[in-house]
Amino acid sequence: MHAKTIRRWSFVHTWSSLVCTLFLLMLALTGLPLIFHHEIDHLLGDAPTLRELPADTPHLDLQRLVRAAEAHRPGEVVQYLAWEDDEPDAVMAISAATAGSDPNESHTFLLDARSGEALEMPSANGGLMLFILRLHVDLFAGLPGKLLLAFMGLLFIVALISGVVLYAPFMRRQRFAQVRRDRSTRLRWLDLHNLIGIVTLVWALAVGVTGVISACADLLIAAWRQDALTAMLAPYRNAPPLGERAPASRLLEIARTAAPDSQPDFIAFPGTRFSSEHHYTVFMNGNTPLTSHLFTPVLIDAQTLGVTAVVARPWYMDALGMSQPLHFGDYGGMPMKVLWAVLDVLTIIVLGSGLYLWWVRRRVPMGSPRTAGADA
Repeated sequence: MHAKTIRRWSFVHTWSSLVCTLFLLMLALTGLPLIFHHEIDHLLGDAPTLRELPADTPHLDLQRLVRAAEAHRPGEVVQYLAWEDDEPDAVMAISAATAGSDPNESHTFLLDARSGEALEMPSANGGLMLFILRLHVDLFAGLPGKLLLAFMGLLFIVALISGVVLYAPFMRRQRFAQVRRDRSTRLRWLDLHNLIGIVTLVWALAVGVTGVISACADLLIAAWRQDALTAMLAPYRNAPPLGERAPASRLLEIARTAAPDSQPDFIAFPGTRFSSEHHYTVFMNGNTPLTSHLFTPVLIDAQTLGVTAVVARPWYMDALGMSQPLHFGDYGGMPMKVLWAVLDVLTIIVLGSGLYLWWVRRRVPMGSPRTAGADA
């Protein structure tokens, strides 16, 4: 590669890395405990535990669970009900002052599906883990914070690509994985920086890309509502405001009939951002490891309980559905989480060593013997 071209790529790599490194360090450090958030919740005692009941205790009717949620939070309305694979006897409820309230103003708690007993979830409404999650997701700044982090993710991807371009000519002068221990401290860290960076490249790219997609979730959901829902909701455009709505009792039965070979993930109640003023929307996902992260929304008229539409997923919603579990390694059990944590720590080392190399280089006058031999 021509020396002038190398200098250009080096400039791109240096400044794209510098601009995003502090943000990436924050994301890597906060992402580490988030990988193990379930385990940390149990360790801190923030994970609610269901009472022991006979194994054959039936689940309550869905409408009775809605009433139990409303009784637990008087004056609020239920926005969502959701199910977790690892807790089949529980239903997660999210309520707020109004159906359209901001997600950060809602309250999350657990309902025992057999008794309707409500159990608080401290980590979902405050405390250390929620603080870490908010810092990781949006810097406590809402959509502007998410978009800033998305931009930093794009710079991180540019830094990775430019690093690969520079790595090829660098490796022509030494063996793969060689660390020159007999040279200066700076050169040893340069070799380690390059080695760890190339070893973790695929993972870092995957996490960077999925992080950018996840940060744009609000925009993707808004686009989905505009593109997919607007036409389907056209017959309701001039409909009067929803008065009495039908009970939620049969929603799951109706959704399973409309989307066979699927299971319910969550229900969005009328007026929420995942539904409309006139619909329940039941989000179904598949039964295979791949399709379990892909949603099929079933729109059900909130008065007649007739199926209005089974909404086709646009590609960007599939990308969003796949990106979030991949980003946190939350789909392969504990071995995957441990692997993600190790790679996260290695990425922290790459980011920290990059800052160190830049700082040392800028303190050495250009043309000095140390600078001249730095990349030898």
